[in-house]
Amino acid sequence: MKIIVPLAPGFEEIEAITIIDVLRRANLDVQSAGLADGLVTGSHGIPVKPDTLLHKCNPVDYNCIVLPGGMPGSENLKHNDDVLKFIKHIFSKGGYVAAICAAPIVLGAAEILYGKKATCFPGFEHEITGATIVNEPVVVDGTIITAKGPGCAIPFALTLVGQFAGKEVHNTLKNTMQVYWM
Repeated sequence: MKIIVPLAPGFEEIEAITIIDVLRRANLDVQSAGLADGLVTGSHGIPVKPDTLLHKCNPVDYNCIVLPGGMPGSENLKHNDDVLKFIKHIFSKGGYVAAICAAPIVLGAAEILYGKKATCFPGFEHEITGATIVNEPVVVDGTIITAKGPGCAIPFALTLVGQFAGKEVHNTLKNTMQVYWM
């Protein structure tokens, strides 16, 4: 399993760092990818150095794309042709596409949510084109996984671990990270 996490200016730091950290704790191959050279500053002013640049990556090499939310990060992802290309390619070959917070709007823009259940940060439902909106913290519908927002970052990341590394690794991480509320 090879996973890419694109970081756009204005991304939600809690979501991005939690996703990357938890997936790496599960020994999954995950790369963060900036949309342009240099540091990427999140929505709360925290600069992050991505592992690579998205335009240098080939969607064929990845099985999963995970989109952190935040604003204007989600809008920046939605309007990036490379991001949309990655989503469409990975989805078309049966790979996983995951998004949290406002980022499901990008999945709506990629037109992959028709007939699927999804969730998002309240107020963005009208941009989740094609999906049946479900009021749950994390929603799994086939190879599409969505979550509501920053407070759902750990359950979302652990759900990804369960899908990609199995229940045993999920449970081990849940225990070692002291996650007792889920």
